[in-house]
Amino acid sequence: MSDHFDIAIVGAGPAGGNAALTAAQSGLRVVLLDEQPAAGGQVWRGKSPSILSAPMTPETKAGNDLRHAIDQSQINHMSGTRVWDIRRDGDKWSLQILCDAQSLQITATSVILATGAREYVQPVTGWTTPGVIGLAGATALFKQSLSLPGDKTVVSGTGPLVFFVASEIRRLGGTVAAIVTPNTRADWARALPSMLQHPKLLARGGVWMADLMLAGVPILWGHAVSKVCGDDHVTSVQTQALESDKQGPIFEADSLCLGHGLIPQIEAAQMLGVPIHHDPALGGWVPDVSPDGVTPVKNLYLCGDGCGIRGALAAGLQGTLTGARVARDLGKTAPAPSIRAWQRAAGFGKAMTGLSIVKPKLEALTSDDTILCRCESLKRSDIRAEITTGAKSTNAVKSGRRAGMGPCGGKYCQTVIAALIAKETGKPIGAIPPSTPRPPLRPVPLGQAAGDFHYDDLPIPKPAPL
Repeated sequence: MSDHFDIAIVGAGPAGGNAALTAAQSGLRVVLLDEQPAAGGQVWRGKSPSILSAPMTPETKAGNDLRHAIDQSQINHMSGTRVWDIRRDGDKWSLQILCDAQSLQITATSVILATGAREYVQPVTGWTTPGVIGLAGATALFKQSLSLPGDKTVVSGTGPLVFFVASEIRRLGGTVAAIVTPNTRADWARALPSMLQHPKLLARGGVWMADLMLAGVPILWGHAVSKVCGDDHVTSVQTQALESDKQGPIFEADSLCLGHGLIPQIEAAQMLGVPIHHDPALGGWVPDVSPDGVTPVKNLYLCGDGCGIRGALAAGLQGTLTGARVARDLGKTAPAPSIRAWQRAAGFGKAMTGLSIVKPKLEALTSDDTILCRCESLKRSDIRAEITTGAKSTNAVKSGRRAGMGPCGGKYCQTVIAALIAKETGKPIGAIPPSTPRPPLRPVPLGQAAGDFHYDDLPIPKPAPL
């Protein structure tokens, strides 16, 4: 297959979906590419067919509305599709994709990257024990299959997601052993003015808190998980007060939901030459992009949490802004949405992101025996030894110890390794850029990437003269 579109959009979450709808309304030929079986992204993830009759949450309704709008549009939506390479081909973009176990190529005049975010977890002793799941991973279980991470769960992490996850566990019939958050009440008080910009979201958070407090769920403010105990499965979770360094309570549990915020997925943008800069308030390294998605790279646009963590509401609004901008740049008439709504939503989202920034005391809980790179089973001591021998960048550590060369491509270890390099060298974290991304952007089976071929197509050199 080789087909040409006016716009190819990578990612069908709130940002990519709204960008596609806006651009398609102007008459452009749009293809929407996403790995998931249905549009909605992580935050508006669709339910599995077996639970379609279950009560709807606000996220389910928003996702259903988006999916219905896409189905009723002229958008060519390719779900279950993995984009593993993008490159410039003359005056157009060429995208290599895997769809239905086939290697395909499509081309587009313009590309919009709406690649979203991934979860960050600060490693602690035992964090790779079966029964430990990320906070964002837990939300995927809830939304798609109404499944619980375990019978008795400790929920630990930063920002509002920790309270959402705990509340959902209770709603689905599970037991929350405790909530352990590095945030303090003072942290939340400082974020309150920005949160007041969206009273509905604030009120929803208040409902979560009221439910948890009425149920008597212990909430440890200013604490963190220091160790996960158990061999084949989680048996208990140790905690520690961050300011005093005193050991906190130990909770018996068979599962732990652990997470410390989100990180923008910038690999595709970085690979295509978009400059990046470090902004902790937006989740770390972010690309240089305008509110309506324009980048310094011609005909390449970005929107959503891949530009900085601002939340689903802001992502959807930026998707609309970007879709309209691309349509106008391609000579079509498109509405110019107000930027003020996006700015309000972005302010709320940034306040929540601020609550998720990892505190220095939290990093101190990672010991030398703690696994940093799960794919290659590398401990913190292994990475420190590599830094001591002269590896002063994530690229150097990757070359020396293969950290970041496993199936995840460094998505889970790169940030914590960069923080360790900064600590060991005395440099600011903003001076340690992420490693250089290369295709494939996602793991691909070699046989599928190669596609079909015939021996008759192979060039055979002429016999050498005798």
